Amino acid sequence: MPRTKTHIDHSSKVRLLLGFGLKTTIDALKTWQQTVSRRRAIADLPPEQLRDIGLTEAPAPVLEVKAGLITNLISMR
Repeated sequence: MPRTKTHIDHSSKVRLLLGFGLKTTIDALKTWQQTVSRRRAIADLPPEQLRDIGLTEAPAPVLEVKAGLITNLISMR
């Protein structure tokens, strides 16, 4: 019986998976870049122009710390 070598080419699957992950990463970075540029543009507007577009003040990320949060975190250890 002759011996035959069987070779399975996984490179196309690997390329597909890497390409999918890379595309997703690039799309996420583009979205993040657009969000940052929009926030910077809005932050540079004077109050009169902000009212014209329906905003009262430039939106900024807010960190809310509730009373007792540290106590709850410490008790979870």
